Amino acid sequence: MNLIDFISSRVSLPASGVKNTVDLLLQDATIPFIARYRKELTGNLNEVDIELISNFKKEFENLEKRKLYVTRAIEEQGKLTKDLKLKISRSSTLAELEDIYLPYKKKRKTRADAAREAGLEPLANILISQTEKNPLTKAGTFLNKNLKTPAEALQGAKDIIAEWVNEDQNVRSDIRKLFTQQGNITSRVVKKLEKDPEAQKYKQYFNLEESLKRIPSHRFLAIYRAGNEGVLRVKVEVEKEKALEIISRKFLKNNHNACKPYILEAIEDAYDRLLKPSFQTEFLTEAKKKADEDAIGVFAENLQQLLLSAPLGNKRILAIDPGFRSGCKVVCLDENGSLLHNENIYPHPPQKEFALAGKKIGSLINAYKIESIAIGNGTASRETEIFVKKIPIEREVSVFVVNEAGASVYSASKIAREEFPNYDITVRGAVSIGRRLSDPLAELVKIDPKSIGVGQYQHEVDQTKLKDKLDMVVGSCVNRVGVNVNTASKELLSYVSGIGPALAESIIEYRRENGALRTRRDLLKIPRLGPKAYEQAAGFLRIKNGKNPLDDSAVHPERYDLVNTMAKQLGLKVEKLVGVEKEVVKINAHQYVTAELGLPTLNDILRELKKPGTDPRESITQFEFDPGIKKIEDLRTGMKLPGIINNITNFGCFVDIGIKESGLIHISKLANSFVSDVNSVVKLNQHVMVTVLDVDENQKRIQLSLVD
Repeated sequence: MNLIDFISSRVSLPASGVKNTVDLLLQDATIPFIARYRKELTGNLNEVDIELISNFKKEFENLEKRKLYVTRAIEEQGKLTKDLKLKISRSSTLAELEDIYLPYKKKRKTRADAAREAGLEPLANILISQTEKNPLTKAGTFLNKNLKTPAEALQGAKDIIAEWVNEDQNVRSDIRKLFTQQGNITSRVVKKLEKDPEAQKYKQYFNLEESLKRIPSHRFLAIYRAGNEGVLRVKVEVEKEKALEIISRKFLKNNHNACKPYILEAIEDAYDRLLKPSFQTEFLTEAKKKADEDAIGVFAENLQQLLLSAPLGNKRILAIDPGFRSGCKVVCLDENGSLLHNENIYPHPPQKEFALAGKKIGSLINAYKIESIAIGNGTASRETEIFVKKIPIEREVSVFVVNEAGASVYSASKIAREEFPNYDITVRGAVSIGRRLSDPLAELVKIDPKSIGVGQYQHEVDQTKLKDKLDMVVGSCVNRVGVNVNTASKELLSYVSGIGPALAESIIEYRRENGALRTRRDLLKIPRLGPKAYEQAAGFLRIKNGKNPLDDSAVHPERYDLVNTMAKQLGLKVEKLVGVEKEVVKINAHQYVTAELGLPTLNDILRELKKPGTDPRESITQFEFDPGIKKIEDLRTGMKLPGIINNITNFGCFVDIGIKESGLIHISKLANSFVSDVNSVVKLNQHVMVTVLDVDENQKRIQLSLVD
């Protein structure tokens, strides 16, 4: 099976699109570039489809690498036959390949090995042939100084048969199907920990049995974690009788032979000692892999929504990192996010300097021509918001509560120290809060995605896969929005298609030495930024107020000549066409279709010409919490409250209702009908009206509903 056939057998996508996508990936084209600028080649595949193809490409490459290793290993043993080599080459899954390799894999000395050394393999062959009428007597002929009784000889023969059973590819395939179709996950509490207070958080899983293929990923990950912590004993089980029946059909020739009891004993031993533990490990590993993928998918979806949160834009912002005893850190930022001023105010207990703090805020708003105020949503957030809104302000200023998750991580990072070497972490954290109101994407790319505070079980899942997926999400968002090459940070530039950290540093250095880039072609003047990187990156980089208006659009430079032709046929210069919708609508896309250029790309170009460089993110809107709710004790069952979705999981979503504790809307309370995907109903940062179902003040848990 070749690469294209391997991928095509796993995805429901046109073979031509798969082949062309693979070709582009082999040419080091990035997923955002392929999805945006090579639609005709791929058949208009989206980023999700291209990522799927890319992942299966990696899976195929890993499988081929393992096949090569297995082939060489068996060849070195002098046991590689043409038939075996063909079986290896035709194996389409890693599990199938490992079953083939199992008899040849180097392992510790087994009971079967010891029996062979004792000369008992001929006896095992006699038993498995099922023609011997008196196995016990026959076993007596194999006795020697190390084998004293026929029973010992028979046991050794059974050990050899058990190994044959375990290594039989058909048996393993059939038992694998049984585990796939009927496997149940079971968890039992370790008795001595049953009353342990730390173990009580897993109490609902103390005696659980559930279909492995149906268990939700969040429940599996919780059980798996408890197993790793030694609280639960976690296993995958199938009905033993069914497994033994499957194996017996393979090895028993008839029900009336004297060897049958010994073979049945060997089969049961093979299942209990070899097959079952092997498949328990395999299926727990596969279930963990699937649960990881589900959890990472939720995390990725949340991260994407957060990164694409509505930006306020280039405004002068006063940002407040709220606090009680240590006070509130206040910073003033200009339109570009540069720090103008910082100081502390103490409007809350124990200082209670309300009047002085209010006077300072009013003075700063006037002095720095502040247009908006950003308040972090951590400790003392609600109290600070109420305090700020009571200050009499001469100019119109909007107030926003900003999700500050990860701001403390940023403030202590190397990136923050490089940006603000002369300021402490409190100033850096407040700056981050203000900047993420202005442009969430540009600020959040500076923070490790795992620290942003969305998703579930991020510490339990495969960390390499999590990082790869989240990096891909960040890159996708950055390229979807586009990047101002003359103002973007190194971190933001590094996520642009074809750039990376090294070229991002080169761009920053070029800007430092030569000033702003005036055209996209100037990118080719940057050291180490060659034609390939230019091809991949140019369409996603923007030149504001440059010589060519197309440089501030998503139209790729490879299509500039086409746009010039369009303008010329309308009797216009390009600058009179770009952004003038009444002129763009006169263009008939069909007349420009060629064998290489189709309507998908042409329609993209026309959309860009109508509104070049338009930010795909929604416009920001203000939000008001219920002023009467300041702490959990204020809540009552049946209350209807405004809230903001601040986290999404597979089992529901969490809602900020303006107090320290977020409330949970269970998936069953999202709609009046069945919901399988939480993201199909709600999105991160969505404004909602919820009903309070239950409040547990002791446990600090709030149950909410989105339905009446």
